[in-house]
Amino acid sequence: MRYRYRINNLDCANCAREVEEYLEKDARFQHVRVNFNTAKLTFDSSVEISVTALNELVQKVEPGVTIEKSEYDKRNGGGRETANYKIRMQFWLLVAGLAIGITTYFSTLPDLIRFACYVLSYGLLLWFTTINAIKALLKSHTLNENALITISCIGALMIGEVLEGMMVVALYTVGKLLETKALNNSRRSVENLLNLKQPFVQRKLAGKIERVGIEEIKPDDIIIIRKGDRVPVDGEVIEGTTELDLSALTGESERVKVSTKDKVLSGAINLGNVIQVRATTNYADSTVAKILELLEEATDRKAKTETVVAKISKIYTPVILGLAILVSLILPLVFRVPMTDSIYRGLTFLVIACPCAIAISVPLSYFTGIGVAGKHGILVKGSNYLDNLSSAKNVIFDKTGTLTNGDFAVSEIKITDARYSEAEIIEILAQGEALSNHPIAQSILKLYNGKLDSRKVKNFQERAGGGISYEIGRDKIKVGNKMLCACTENAVLHLNINGKHMASIKIIDGIKSEAKTTIGQLIKLGMATYMFTGDKKQVAQMVAESIGIEHVQAEMLPTTKFRAYEQIADKNGLTIFVGDGINDAPVLKRADIGIAMGGVGSESAIEAADVVIMNDDLTNILKAIQISRYTKSVIYQNLVFAVSVKFIILILSVFGLTNMWWAVFADTGVTLLTILSTLRVVYKFSN
Repeated sequence: MRYRYRINNLDCANCAREVEEYLEKDARFQHVRVNFNTAKLTFDSSVEISVTALNELVQKVEPGVTIEKSEYDKRNGGGRETANYKIRMQFWLLVAGLAIGITTYFSTLPDLIRFACYVLSYGLLLWFTTINAIKALLKSHTLNENALITISCIGALMIGEVLEGMMVVALYTVGKLLETKALNNSRRSVENLLNLKQPFVQRKLAGKIERVGIEEIKPDDIIIIRKGDRVPVDGEVIEGTTELDLSALTGESERVKVSTKDKVLSGAINLGNVIQVRATTNYADSTVAKILELLEEATDRKAKTETVVAKISKIYTPVILGLAILVSLILPLVFRVPMTDSIYRGLTFLVIACPCAIAISVPLSYFTGIGVAGKHGILVKGSNYLDNLSSAKNVIFDKTGTLTNGDFAVSEIKITDARYSEAEIIEILAQGEALSNHPIAQSILKLYNGKLDSRKVKNFQERAGGGISYEIGRDKIKVGNKMLCACTENAVLHLNINGKHMASIKIIDGIKSEAKTTIGQLIKLGMATYMFTGDKKQVAQMVAESIGIEHVQAEMLPTTKFRAYEQIADKNGLTIFVGDGINDAPVLKRADIGIAMGGVGSESAIEAADVVIMNDDLTNILKAIQISRYTKSVIYQNLVFAVSVKFIILILSVFGLTNMWWAVFADTGVTLLTILSTLRVVYKFSN
C-alpha cells in the first residue's frame, strides 16, 4: 500500500536524502521518497506504521523533523505552524545571543566572566545547529552542514576570533531563515499554479445543504456549486446553466458553457450561475485527484543530473572536513604559517564548503519546471522526463487523433467521364453513402444539399476495408478503394458505374490547425519529424506534405509501429513518440519520452505516457520542450555559479585572502541566490 505524509522542518536537500536512505534500510519500507521540494514523505509498505513510530525513526536521523498526515496538515496548518514556531525560536535565540555577545565584547568585564558570557552567547547562537549536529552524529553516524558550522564557530572562539565567529553563526542563521522563506515562497508559487483542490463542498442531502470535506463526497451525492467555486469531483449537471473556466485543467482560458446532462470535471471554476451537480466519482477517482497525484509524485523520479548531484553530496561533507584538517596541518609544516592562522583558514574552508546550494538548486529547479508545465495543461510524470525533453533528437507522431481530428473532408473530385457533372456525381455517391455509418461517408454527405431518397438504392452491400456497392435503377455502382474498383489512380475513393471508372475522390482527415506551425517549429529546433499511421499510403503522404512532416510510414500495425520506433531510436538518439489511441500504448510505454493527448486519448495511452497534453493542443509539445530547455539552462547556470564562487573563495581562503564573512556568503548567500534563481522559470512562462 502507498502511504503519503507531510515532513516538516527539513533544513536542506541533504537532510531529505539522509532520511530517505535511513528508511530504505528498514525492511518494512519500500520505494521511499523524501521530496524536499514538496515536503512530502512517500513509501510503500505491507504493514501499517503509526505516525508516532515514523516520527521516532525519522528523528534518529534528523532531530526536530516531524511527520504529519498530509490531509490533516492541509486543513489545519499543523506542519506550517510547527515550522513557524521553530523559525520564531531561532530568531529570538539569535537576538539574545547577539545581544549578550556584542555587549560583552565591548565591555570591560573580568576575563572569567567575559569568557562565560561568550560561552552563553555562542550556546544561544549555536543551539539548534549544535544539537542537530550532535544527534545526527550519534544516531546516524553522519556529518552534515550543522557539524561544519559548529566546528568552525567553536574553533573561532577557541583561537580568539570571538566577534568573527559570532558574526558567522549569526549571518548563517539569518541566511538559513531567509533561505527557508525563499524556499517556502518557491513552493507556494508552484502550489498556487496547481491550486486545483477545494477542501470543502456544499452537499444537498434530504433538502438541506451541509458543508462537508471533499473526501466525504460519494457517487450520486448532489453538490451545490456557487459562482467562484471549483468543481470538487467529476459529475453531471442536473440543474442550472453556467460557464466553466477549465484553464487549470487544459491551460486554455476559453469558457465552456454547461447545462443539464452535461459532464463536468473536477478542478473547473464556476464563472456564472449556481448549478447542482450529481457526483459520478468520489474524490480519489476524480480528474483533479489524478492530476495532483501525478504532479505530487513527479519529482520523485529523479533526473540524471539530480541523481549525480545526490551521489556527490553524499561523500562531500566528510571529504571537505578531511581537507580542512589537512589545510590546518600542512600550512604550518610546509609554508610555516602560524598554527592559529592555519586553523582559522581551515575553519573558513569548512564554512565555504557547505553543499546546500549545489544540493538544492537541481531538484528545486525541476520541481518548479514541472509545476509551470502543469499550469499550461502539460502533466510531466517525472523530472527525468522533463530533463529528457531538452535532449530529444526525433519526434514521431501518430496521425489520427494526434495530427488530425478525425473529421474527414472531400478535398477533390476528379471526374473521368464528361457525361457527368460534379453535382450528378455527388448525388450518386450520396445516395449510396447515406446507408453507411463510416466516417468517410459522412464527409461525402456534407457535399450534398438536396433531399435524399434512399428508396431508389437497391442491393446495398458494405465490404469492410473495401467500400460499398449498390444499384440505382439499371446502374450497378461501386464506391471504394482501388481493389474494389479495379483502378490504378491514387485516391482514397473511386466511383465505378457499370464496370467503368467515372471519378476519383480525394478524402483528407481534418488536420489540426496548429499542426503545420508545430512541425515547422520542431524542425527549427533541430528535431527530425516522423509520422506513423495505419492509414493508406496516399492519405499519409497527403497529410505529411500539407504540414511538413519529413518522414512517413503508413499502413502500420501496432507491432510494426513498435519495431519501427526502435529502429529510429537506436540509430538517431533520444526519441519522442506522440499518440492517443490504445494501439499507441505499447510504443508510448517503450518510448524515451511518450506524450499522450489527454483530451481525446484513451486511458491506456495516458497511463503509458510520460507526458500528458491535457487540451490536445500540439503547440504544448513545443511549450514542454521550451520549459525543459529553460529549466535545464537555469540548473546549469546555478551549478556553475555555486561551484565557481565556492571554488574561488576556497582557494583564496587557503592563502589567507578571505575571512569568515566571505565564507558565509559562499555558503548561505549562494544558496539563497540559487533558490531565487529557480523562480525565473515561473516568471518566464507565467503568461
